[in-house]
Amino acid sequence: MTKSPTVLKAGTRPSNLALTQTRQALDRIEGMLDGIRFEILPITSVGDTDRSTDLRESPPDFFTRELDQALLAEDVDFAVHSAKDLPAPMPDGIDWFWLPWREEPRDALILAPGRQLSDLPENPVAGVSSERREAYCKKKFPHGIQKTIRGNIEERIAQVDAGVFDIVVMAGAALVRLGLEERITQWIPLNELEVPEAQGYLAITFRKGDERLMALRSLFSRTVVFAGAGVSNRELCTIAALRALNRCDVCLYDSLIDPSLLNELPPGSEAIDVGKRCGAHSQEQHETTKLICELARQSKKVLRLKGGDPGIFGRLAEETSALEALEIPFHVIPGISALQAATTGTGMLLTRRDVSRGFVAVTPRMQGGGLATCDASMKDQLPVIYYMAIRAVDRIAAQMIDGGHAPETPAALVFNAGGEDEEIFRTTLDELPDFAGNHCTRKPGLIVVGEVTRYAFRNNLGALQGQRILITASEALQQKTADQIRDLGGRPVQFPLIRLVCRHDLTMTCSDYDWLVITSPSSVRAFMEIVQQRKTDFRTIPKIMVCGRGTAAEFAEYGIRVDARPESGFSANSLIELSKSTLKPGERVLRVRSDKAGPELADALRKTGAEVDDVVIYDNVRVEHAELPPFDAVFFASASGVESLVGQWGESALAGKTMVVIGQPTADALDKINLKPDVIAREATVDGAIQSLAEHLVSRRMASSS
Repeated sequence: MTKSPTVLKAGTRPSNLALTQTRQALDRIEGMLDGIRFEILPITSVGDTDRSTDLRESPPDFFTRELDQALLAEDVDFAVHSAKDLPAPMPDGIDWFWLPWREEPRDALILAPGRQLSDLPENPVAGVSSERREAYCKKKFPHGIQKTIRGNIEERIAQVDAGVFDIVVMAGAALVRLGLEERITQWIPLNELEVPEAQGYLAITFRKGDERLMALRSLFSRTVVFAGAGVSNRELCTIAALRALNRCDVCLYDSLIDPSLLNELPPGSEAIDVGKRCGAHSQEQHETTKLICELARQSKKVLRLKGGDPGIFGRLAEETSALEALEIPFHVIPGISALQAATTGTGMLLTRRDVSRGFVAVTPRMQGGGLATCDASMKDQLPVIYYMAIRAVDRIAAQMIDGGHAPETPAALVFNAGGEDEEIFRTTLDELPDFAGNHCTRKPGLIVVGEVTRYAFRNNLGALQGQRILITASEALQQKTADQIRDLGGRPVQFPLIRLVCRHDLTMTCSDYDWLVITSPSSVRAFMEIVQQRKTDFRTIPKIMVCGRGTAAEFAEYGIRVDARPESGFSANSLIELSKSTLKPGERVLRVRSDKAGPELADALRKTGAEVDDVVIYDNVRVEHAELPPFDAVFFASASGVESLVGQWGESALAGKTMVVIGQPTADALDKINLKPDVIAREATVDGAIQSLAEHLVSRRMASSS
């Protein structure tokens, strides 16, 4: 019996543009989700009925007020807007996010059909609807006459055609979405007319706390990264923090970082100074927290780069708590703080045999800047951390209780802190010895005593809800997969089960062939390793045929463009169909593959009349592990990964686990052992596989919350 779909009502304005862009967006979202459908309800706003008010003087909610009211009255489940129409601040009780895809952001000049700028009169009448467009027209047409224009897109164009205006400035995104690109006389470069950051984006508003829409937002919200930049010297910045800098869209940084770290930002990213130094604030803390939340809801990859370590006097709790309230995921990267730099780096070692077995670190500053006392009674309330003490936990607990600590004082055991298999057990001081005995492992451990152990970051946020996802792929794909999992709120467990070993004793010569046929990113990496080891001139590589975007993207990493790939399907069968119209009889083809891939594709290519050499260039070698770490879901990037896991731990290791595979051949490997994947990647790439897993989990959450 087929389950009825969950239907959500979407409000939008009744204009042709609003209805068109809403339907386009919701169709795209429906394609991502299973069992979720949308019904559109047109709602007229005051901005649609009031055609006399100058938009430069209209209230912020001119186009959103009635939709907000319908939303709060629960007449609709959510509303779709042009993002630049959203008011600031938003009304109480309403939350929001941007959809990540952006239409053409530039503005355009519209003239009557057949007219060019050279045909304009000396004093052209320009229709403007904002101060920035008015300023542009004054500069572009200094003798022109600026007049306010109102109406929807079609009505504004009609006014130009009727001669009411000689020229109108309009958003290109609106014209593209309506299929009216032919009416654009000239695009306006962004360096001549800057546009609002929101132009070209769509936004969704919904009632605060609606679990269905928060689940939907999690598909488009990327994990916010908090990273310690070290202190003063870029060489004290960790590799993890540098990688976060390399991948972010926007970086909010403190004053105490090494400014040269900002050179690590990718092209097109934004750097915002939110630092605080000696009471001189570029932004107040609440403003910084609000900005983090707004940027995250705009579907951007946000990096909050803090001096030193973000958790030591870094106000990390305020910023992460705000994200937790919105159920937006975040990831914290520790850093080297001034504490280590001033002590370990100078010889004033905080722990020195027979001199000091520990230390106290405090600040005299209270909230608001006042000074607090730092007497002995205050220090007794501070958390205490014991290193290398798991086996002495019974004596430690007894000594602390004898020294005045209450038996019910909160405590925690932390094993392998910072590792992928980190474990935290919370208890109380009097129960600590028995608890440690029950949970003691061979992993290194710390004992933490104090009220701080009552607190923890939420790790069940984002589309992946903090699930531990086992990555079975080879080392080459591990980091890329881990990044995508973290971006969507998951916890990557990097656990390669196969290793790719190139065969360097091959006799093939690239220049002997007309075509290279290659069907996986792994094969590309192996092929390029052999080419580079031989110092082969890239120009001798023949024309390249691949089966999908992932393989093409891997070649692009080496600056090489492929010559042929299927328009859709992205499978061996699609490539075979492509070869029938691409290969010519007598052409020489080099088909390269792993030892696990069979000769079937080469046999099919020979049916075109081409001469095909089928060459194994690398071997899939099983990686042996002593034990399988805990996980909730598993990502298989190849049939070899399936064979390696099942070969070492059996089919039962997959019982109750969510299984996602990169394509049908990997799904077939599961089918051979009578298992079926929960998710087959919509597109046979790492990003496609993890995104498909996220869509699967979000669909389930939205349906269960209805």
